[in-house]
Amino acid sequence: MIRHKLQVFADYHQFYLWDKGTNPLAPTDYTDEDVRNMVKVSPGVVVIQPVRDMTVPLNLEIHETAPECNTTDWDHVVECSLELPTGKLQVHECTGGPVLDLDLDPGSYRVLALFAGLSTLSQDGLEGGDEYTVKLWKGSPISLRVVKQWSGT
Repeated sequence: MIRHKLQVFADYHQFYLWDKGTNPLAPTDYTDEDVRNMVKVSPGVVVIQPVRDMTVPLNLEIHETAPECNTTDWDHVVECSLELPTGKLQVHECTGGPVLDLDLDPGSYRVLALFAGLSTLSQDGLEGGDEYTVKLWKGSPISLRVVKQWSGT
């Protein structure tokens, strides 16, 4: 497993995982379900939606095989897929730029998005102990599924 510890500015409550080599576009057509899911999948893009629109900690892990996940350790868990036809994975801020570029084997990847500390936000929503982990591994495509739904607001 390879881990990257990042700080990502989640302006508009979002940041992206995408294949830089395909010149992706961030989606703009959000539904209430997308917001509830806290993850949106669009062709070539996975949008992670943190609860704060500030700089948030992100652990990005690249795994050889599907990692184990104990959902009791997390507030919210979503699994989906990301196509990386050129293998040029990029973590990209909404209004900023890229914060990480990685060269991976081209193909389909599974994404496990894990959210913790979501109930720690200050009253104004600017401070908190929220943290985010994204685990990727090569795997067949799946539709987005919420494994564990956060019940907070």
